[in-house]
Amino acid sequence: MEVDNCFEEAAVLAAKLDKYARFFARQITDTDGREIPMWRQKWTAPEGRLGDTPHPPVLLVFNQIGPRTAKATIQQVAARTQQHWQGKRSRQYSTYDGCIPIVATTLELLREHGPAGPAFWRFGRPGLQPLDDAVGNPSREAADARARAQWQREKAAAEAREAAEREARRPKCTRCGTKFTDQRWAESEEDAWGTPTDSHPKLCGDCKLLALETERIRKAAKKEADRKRREAAKAAKEAAEAEATHKASGILGRFRR
Repeated sequence: MEVDNCFEEAAVLAAKLDKYARFFARQITDTDGREIPMWRQKWTAPEGRLGDTPHPPVLLVFNQIGPRTAKATIQQVAARTQQHWQGKRSRQYSTYDGCIPIVATTLELLREHGPAGPAFWRFGRPGLQPLDDAVGNPSREAADARARAQWQREKAAAEAREAAEREARRPKCTRCGTKFTDQRWAESEEDAWGTPTDSHPKLCGDCKLLALETERIRKAAKKEADRKRREAAKAAKEAAEAEATHKASGILGRFRR
């Protein structure tokens, strides 16, 4: 923060900002061997975005006591220091990579609006802003918010299309016509070699259980029928053998007489 009672010339104030720029440009090596700005040892600041990392802001506060007009001095300082604060304008916002956010105000504006009100002019921007907006980049924030919202809308639309396409592919039970649940659909899928992994891939869960129970009953009935046939065949064989033995005994008895 620089406070001036309107006695210093604009050139003197601009020279101070030149010193700030040289200081902000100084680099040191941190404990991890990385080159970092020296000022980060003193001030904590966000890392910023790629291509939009400004230096710490400098606030100029003017008190109209001396002979120089605060408004004129601010305009002169802005003109002399443009190389330090001038951002790069894009279609929706400006970026300030390596720039110094220079913000000016007067005690008169602070009395009128308070420190949280629109009492601050960011060099290079029209009109007055609250301090947070003046040192920040609200146009970039708004553009990023719009981009995120648009991305969310596109993502939601894509997910809706994918869900509709998937729903259109959802199998139906060939017996009752019910659509498969996600779990049943997964169970009915073929493996990587195209081999069915389910005994009844065309049936829903309920119809599969019914089909399995029907098959169980049919197999049990068949097994019981097979058992009875075997027993009947065994009984018939035993009867035939007994009859043959009886006939053979009768013939032998006649020969003995």
